[in-house]
Amino acid sequence: MRIGFYAPLKPPGHPVVSGDRQMARLLIEALNQAGHSVFLASNLRIFLKTGDPKVEIELRDAAKIETERLLAHWAANPGTAPEIWFTYHPYYKSPDWLGPSICRVLDIPYVTAEASWAGKRKNGPWADAQRDVGDGVAQACVNFCMTRRDREGLMDVLGDADTLADLAPFINLAGFAAPPRRSSKPARLLTVAMMRDDVKLESYRFLAAALAGMTDIPWQLEVIGDGEARDDVETAFAHLPADRVTWAGICAPEELTAHYGQADIFVWPGIGEAYGMAYLEAMAMGLPVIALNTAGVPAVVANGVSGILTPQDDVSAYGGAIGSLLSDAPRWQIMSAAAIAHVHTLHSLEAAAERLNSGLRRGLNED
Repeated sequence: MRIGFYAPLKPPGHPVVSGDRQMARLLIEALNQAGHSVFLASNLRIFLKTGDPKVEIELRDAAKIETERLLAHWAANPGTAPEIWFTYHPYYKSPDWLGPSICRVLDIPYVTAEASWAGKRKNGPWADAQRDVGDGVAQACVNFCMTRRDREGLMDVLGDADTLADLAPFINLAGFAAPPRRSSKPARLLTVAMMRDDVKLESYRFLAAALAGMTDIPWQLEVIGDGEARDDVETAFAHLPADRVTWAGICAPEELTAHYGQADIFVWPGIGEAYGMAYLEAMAMGLPVIALNTAGVPAVVANGVSGILTPQDDVSAYGGAIGSLLSDAPRWQIMSAAAIAHVHTLHSLEAAAERLNSGLRRGLNED
């Protein structure tokens, strides 16, 4: 099938690195691997950061113009029109104002992946955009859900699961090969995350607080990431011995595997994480993960198998989990092997291609 792909929050060619951009690119790759012909339908970005009505009007007008442009182009060049419209990550701040109407005019199926519905946004500045997201998922022949939280949210608006299909978060495992492990003395902890003044900063502060309670045992932390909140992040770690933390800044994706390969445990609390692509990359390199049992983290980290998930808001339990794994080499070995197997079995590009094809066949009544 010829699939028109659209990511209203962040197009796959956006210059800023993020998990959204990475997943958009991976979905295109997986759909192509599944045998479809995928093209980027539009680069129009819809982001209602503050719910400002003026901004919403401007973006709705831009979406109307873009819709008319696309339909005119495909009317003049029918062989280039999509047979399916596939939208990644529509939600109340970034609704799809192109796909649903284009699908009605062209009489083609509408599909979403990682659509989310927040019941608390039914009123307030994003209420209209939230309603549009609900109308879109109701129109879709299939909605791919990447976490249990997203599935439960869509169930609230749809009332049933007829159009829901599970799609585990995934990565392309090419280039991720776990090296033979050395015995690190002190053990090397690693975190990879952008430094933003939001839940990312909350996670950094949580991690710093947890590590402060375990300076009596040897460890080294390498931090990969940068951003506008870097000063605040460094302040959070300032009370730790300076020789315990290394600041690596931003690394190119192709450079990350070397850092994963030199580490022993991946530590990132994951407050508010949709799921966290870095967890998958770390586990593919044989790193057990220590994170919080919160948000979408359980969608990628199997508690007690590929890592340890501790209760949200319990700093002591988080630090205790790190310490216990550092002191238990046999358990570390078991978790390292399990992490690799977990990602290869459930979170590979190949597994995603199969799930996408299966969900599309069911949604198009081709089973």
